[in-house]
Amino acid sequence: MIKSKGYAAKDSASALEYMEFERRELGANDVLIDILYSGICHSDIHQVHNEWGGTHYPIVPGHEIVGKITAVGTAVNKFKIGDLAGVGCMVASCGNCENCKSDQQQFCLEKKTVWTYNSVDVMHDHSVTFGGYSNNIVADANFVLHVPESLDIKKVAPLLCAGITTYSPLKRWNVGKGHHVGVLGLGGLGHMAVKIAVAMGAQVTMISHSPKKKNDATLLGAHHFLNTNDAQELEKYKASFDFIIDTVSVPHDYNLYLGLLKTRGVHICVGIPAAPMEINGRSIMGGNKILTASSIGGIQETQDMLNFCAEHNILPETELIDIDYVNEAYQRVLDSDVKYRFVIDMASIEK
Repeated sequence: MIKSKGYAAKDSASALEYMEFERRELGANDVLIDILYSGICHSDIHQVHNEWGGTHYPIVPGHEIVGKITAVGTAVNKFKIGDLAGVGCMVASCGNCENCKSDQQQFCLEKKTVWTYNSVDVMHDHSVTFGGYSNNIVADANFVLHVPESLDIKKVAPLLCAGITTYSPLKRWNVGKGHHVGVLGLGGLGHMAVKIAVAMGAQVTMISHSPKKKNDATLLGAHHFLNTNDAQELEKYKASFDFIIDTVSVPHDYNLYLGLLKTRGVHICVGIPAAPMEINGRSIMGGNKILTASSIGGIQETQDMLNFCAEHNILPETELIDIDYVNEAYQRVLDSDVKYRFVIDMASIEK
């Protein structure tokens, strides 16, 4: 077994604290990664506190992982020792079903997607996976990503969740020049949606109820700002958008935003509230509008996203922290007091 150090929660009420544990041995198709940086995602907090149910304790969170490869299995030929590499939300799947073969491993039809943490590894030893708040990780090489050397490695990690979550639907719907995209909510997902949509050539409007976010939206590249608390502005933007990327994860009025779409416009949810959506059918029927949602992307699409970000010099706005600050960082995420993602310097675990 491979010895590891990380930060874990022992139960739903406890803080994250230092823990030593073991990872499975390197298999023929695996790589061992020395983790340099790990991003904090809001879903880490949900799972640490068992807010979605099904959390296995102890839990080592983290599915935004960047590091260097320190060992490769005997059958691995796409990576070598010393390569910069990334691991996102999943580390294995069956590889044989229709979805896995079409780069949709996150929807494995055999229900064998192995998530990077808090997941039973049915493809290997049936242990529960531990994530990136740690000094190393073992992963199937087919689920490991090449990190372009041109990107600032200190900032890359959030691309592996926030980046792909927003890139995937924009790419799937062929967003580009001539489209007007509204981005609802300026946070970890929203700020990436602005940057990526602008790079794709779209006209982008940040949609927010907080006028104080207008300056940040402009700095991120948004062309316009819609204050939803201003009735006149709402009227002005009726039937304006080809697409709305909805990053809000608390209950909100979908019918209001559907009214801002053009005929055949598309409202794409990437932030999903826990409460059921309340939709008036006429909000969709009037104009043949589409209400849809999107999860993360497959492995090849995630690699495409990293290459796209390297080509357009797109990186998230981040705050770098030591691992012993992680519990304070969690509270600041809950307080919306970060612009816009935390990244943990995993070298700090040696302190």
